[in-house]
Amino acid sequence: MEPAPVEPTVGDYQSALSKANRCSTRHKKRKDVAKAKKLKAKVKKEERKRKQREAEALGNDAPPKQVPNTLETLREPDSTSVEEHPPEDVELDEFSSYFAKSYVPKVLITSSANPNLKTRLFLKELERVIPNSIVFHRRQAKIKNIVRQAKDMNLRISSSSTKTERSQHAHHPLTGRTHLFLSIEQCQVDQAYQTGLEGNDCSPPEVLWSNFRTRLGVGIGRMFASLFHYQPEFKGRRIVTFHNQRDYIFFRHHRYEFKKNGTKAALRELGPRFTLKLRSVQKGTFESKTGEYQWIITNKRHRMEDSRRRFHL
Repeated sequence: MEPAPVEPTVGDYQSALSKANRCSTRHKKRKDVAKAKKLKAKVKKEERKRKQREAEALGNDAPPKQVPNTLETLREPDSTSVEEHPPEDVELDEFSSYFAKSYVPKVLITSSANPNLKTRLFLKELERVIPNSIVFHRRQAKIKNIVRQAKDMNLRISSSSTKTERSQHAHHPLTGRTHLFLSIEQCQVDQAYQTGLEGNDCSPPEVLWSNFRTRLGVGIGRMFASLFHYQPEFKGRRIVTFHNQRDYIFFRHHRYEFKKNGTKAALRELGPRFTLKLRSVQKGTFESKTGEYQWIITNKRHRMEDSRRRFHL
């Protein structure tokens, strides 16, 4: 019989790392450090397998699985939380007519007066993702004039960019609110993924918005959902995700494909992807000086908040 393979231990990793540190040749030292890191990963994997075998052997008497503490798990409770006890008027907000399927949403997408190339490409990708939407190049037209002329539009998105940051305004005329978002990261669709949207540009995707726990967050999630058609086309196999994590809203666009057995699905990202940070909620159209703000947060977070574990969405 062949002897059983010896499992690596933490001592083996420490000895391999000390050997690499004593090496005088830089090229050989780099190889020894890579081997030590690979050995460390193997030690961790064997430790996980050992704990899993012990838990299966103990059964119900096994110790509970340890969960690491993060800012999300240590989140402070909010008085407007709708996670445990949702109020009765949550579904009776200004978006109730959309969820009652009384109208088909129409979206007008515009930009700043002189958008750069990245903003133009981003608007083009938004038009491909959002069905029943149109891009309007405003040139020198004022936002207030565009608002008056586009009264039949259910939502208008205005995107502008500078060298340091990008901002997006979403105005809903039915509610009379303007949401200002700071776009942290924007990534255009890759050339390899552009063929994935051919033939399905106009098909309504499935919309998933998750982890919005407060009354303000639920309103933001319902506003994002009202961008798309309420009846998705499942044959297109497209899904749009708005995920809130520590008040950062991550947007992803995927196409899914079920495996042969139907229990698992493979995801293929189509793009674009971007991250939003809510800055303000204003009544009426955007007015930086005389606007009536219903909710606002400044860039100086530590002057407004007294805890890093308190989130608003």
